[in-house]
Amino acid sequence: MKKITALALLLHVGSVVFAQSVKRPLTFDDILKWNRITETHLSNDGNYIVYKEEPWKGDPVLKITTPDDDEVEAIDCATNAKITADSKFVIFTLKSPEDNIRMLKLKKTKKEDLPKDKLAIYELKTGKLEKIDSLKSRKVPEKWSGWIAYQTIPQNGDDKNGKKYAPLFIRNLENGELTEIPAVSNYELAEEKEVLAYISEGDSTFDAGVYVVDLIKNEQQKVLDGKGKFEQLTLNKTGEKLAFLADTTGSEEAEYSLYLSAGETAQIILDNSDAAIPGNWIISENGRLSFSENNKRLFFGTAPAKAPKDTTILEEEIPVLDIWHWNEEELHTVQLNNKSGDEKKTYLAVVHLDEKHTVQLETEFFTGIRPIKDGDADQLLAWSNRPYAVQSMWEGSPRHLDFYLIDINTGEAEKFKEDCRARPMVSPEGKFVYWYDAMDTTWITYDIANGKEYCITTSETVQVANELNDIPNPPGSYRTAGWMENDEALLVYDRFDIWKVDPTNSIKPENITKNGRASKVNYRLVRFNPEPNEGIDPDEELILKAHNEVTRADSYFTFDPEKPGTQKVLLAENMKLGTPKKAKEAGLVVFTEENFETYPNLLASDLSFKNQKQISDAAPQQVEFIWGTAELVSWRSLDGLELEGTLHKPENFDPDKKYPLIVNFYEKSSQGLLNYRMPENNRSTIDYHYYTSNGYVIFNPDVYYKEGYPGESAFNCVMPGVNKVVEMGFIDPERIGAQGHSWGGYQVAYLATRTNMFAAIESGAPVVNMFSAYGGIRWGSGLNRSFQYEHTQSRIGKSIWEAPLRYLENSPLFTADKIETPILIMHNDDDGAVPWYQGIEFFIALRRMGKPSWLLNYNEADHWPLKVRDKHDFQIRMAQFFDHYLKGHPMPIWMKEGVPATKKGIEMGYDLED
Repeated sequence: MKKITALALLLHVGSVVFAQSVKRPLTFDDILKWNRITETHLSNDGNYIVYKEEPWKGDPVLKITTPDDDEVEAIDCATNAKITADSKFVIFTLKSPEDNIRMLKLKKTKKEDLPKDKLAIYELKTGKLEKIDSLKSRKVPEKWSGWIAYQTIPQNGDDKNGKKYAPLFIRNLENGELTEIPAVSNYELAEEKEVLAYISEGDSTFDAGVYVVDLIKNEQQKVLDGKGKFEQLTLNKTGEKLAFLADTTGSEEAEYSLYLSAGETAQIILDNSDAAIPGNWIISENGRLSFSENNKRLFFGTAPAKAPKDTTILEEEIPVLDIWHWNEEELHTVQLNNKSGDEKKTYLAVVHLDEKHTVQLETEFFTGIRPIKDGDADQLLAWSNRPYAVQSMWEGSPRHLDFYLIDINTGEAEKFKEDCRARPMVSPEGKFVYWYDAMDTTWITYDIANGKEYCITTSETVQVANELNDIPNPPGSYRTAGWMENDEALLVYDRFDIWKVDPTNSIKPENITKNGRASKVNYRLVRFNPEPNEGIDPDEELILKAHNEVTRADSYFTFDPEKPGTQKVLLAENMKLGTPKKAKEAGLVVFTEENFETYPNLLASDLSFKNQKQISDAAPQQVEFIWGTAELVSWRSLDGLELEGTLHKPENFDPDKKYPLIVNFYEKSSQGLLNYRMPENNRSTIDYHYYTSNGYVIFNPDVYYKEGYPGESAFNCVMPGVNKVVEMGFIDPERIGAQGHSWGGYQVAYLATRTNMFAAIESGAPVVNMFSAYGGIRWGSGLNRSFQYEHTQSRIGKSIWEAPLRYLENSPLFTADKIETPILIMHNDDDGAVPWYQGIEFFIALRRMGKPSWLLNYNEADHWPLKVRDKHDFQIRMAQFFDHYLKGHPMPIWMKEGVPATKKGIEMGYDLED
């Protein structure tokens, strides 16, 4: 009996171990539960790490841990966390569980009766958690501690306009003292000192007005008495000065004056009668107020006064139309798209507080303006595209601009650069304007003091232009790493290295990383917690993140810009590394490592990157699933180019089996070989982990383009790559599919006209008729589409009048009669990037010729579905489509019979045919 029992026990244990070791395929429902790390915060003292794990569908969890991986707390439904500057408290928002909200909605609960968010205050030392109901807003200071301010949603107390003003609570975090102020319409915290300002509408126990509170002294001062209309409440950094716009006249149409308080009753320092404000212009309530760094200037916004409505005409008597003019600076659709923003557009002006002198700085002629040295300089930088605006319609970017310096004391503008295709920037100390000239592929500086321009890089000294540019447009730059302190030098990138460049070209540019190009390593600077417009201190702790273009692996290096070529490896593994974060007042560093098989969990270390501790374990369930692998494949294109792509196989890959293959690509992706590719019910592409888990192989080839031949370029690059993979012997040549969206959707549609190798293709939002698309509108921006065909991604390089045959031969619609491949199209009727009629033209052509085809149109989606429900649905249907044609699975009902409009939203048609 004992022997039988022991045997039975042994068999039971063995079966459990076997069950635990058996992995299963990933499903789309599994993916919905997959956590991402969507927030990461480090306490300033380096003692705590707060991060949020969030599934695609479901409730997030906020985790509080130490650098030693000691979990302090895990809080469900918590989001939007912030650690106080003294590292003592975590402030966050608590949401109601998603399932609870869903059940209440099923019961037809009114929106206003659904559970409200809660404010949560967690004390790190004691673990005490306090929750406050009905949170409306909250503010936590960045640079000081001890207090927070928040508002709760009022339950009653409508004012005469039906608007509810919420109470404001000022919470002392040290002793728990709470101050309540009724009916507050706005409140602000000073950036650097313990000062708060607010506007209260008052009640029977509290006077309406504008108040400033010194939290340290526990003193409150009313700086303006009474009710009114208020906007743009603004404290300077130290809280010593307060500015705001107000109209206390009680008139229906507000006319705002600019008020200033410097520790005393606020006074009007400017109103619309000031001679500096242009005729028929006003101080605008939409213009942001800001103090210069030295607090001697106050910037505000003006705008043309709005014309009053004609009250003698009925609304129904006014024609509703748009008038397009051939020579308008902006296409009318762009104007309509920008209408709401343009109606609130303001123009910068300044009050010189000491001299009580106002200057209008910006006019309608300028299209951009930027203060120099935080507003302390005597000039501002401005630019204008207006002389060249019309041609932007077909040229795209970079736009033609004229550059100006505006005298901050007089408002006089001086043009110092004409017709430059670049966006100007200002050095931190305000000594130089600088820009990348796309036409000459050089970095240029302009010395403001002496009015001289310097070409500080040339193609002979530093190759700052994108070496891999293959669009018919000037190449972009590799950008900059920043300025050294005191504007002594500009650090610019080439493809691999960092160069120290003298801003007056007095010294030859110096390669300070030395070996990047030789070793095929891209060095890029990491700066920890820099202040805005802060130059690089040579003594600052600097890290380089490096990417090896051959192995695709990343590394971290130490870096001293004063000692060229002496960087040393801190961390180098065959992994992709995230950009590290550092605690402000300690050596704690948090970063991630990943590859296709390794989740990018948080790792903690110090600046040596040794003795790493894994902090998060956001996707422990991954071990339950059949996963996949990633490797590089090399081949030669039909043009003779040496190409690479990534090949992804199932974890349980058997080289003696024949697998179905899906080809998925978009431009060039092979540098992302080591990307984890977070499992997601994607909006527009296949999920690599789902398909490898379910027995597919995926191939992602790089594509290099020849101007005028985008379709042929894709064919010449992709098809020999597919043949190379087939020659490896484990792909069934009868079961190959292709998938792409937008530009990728166009390319797979084009391939369908050139080859019958594919058994099925999913083409998302494809442009199939470049003639009709060329003259169309990108409704998301209002822009005409011609620029992208002539100068950007579509790569034709000429207009339809210059090269009509190029548009014809690159358009799949005109050779759709050659298509033999079943095609699934996804194109949505609210697409703002690719006109929906492109998908319709494709579908109608295929339908007309009796080709198996389907069109998915998500009614509430733009260029791609964004709602979880729609993405989930799309992935299910796309997988069923590929499973049918590449695996021989039965057709689902929606493919076999369709879903009639009368059953829309009632029947999904997922069921497979018998």
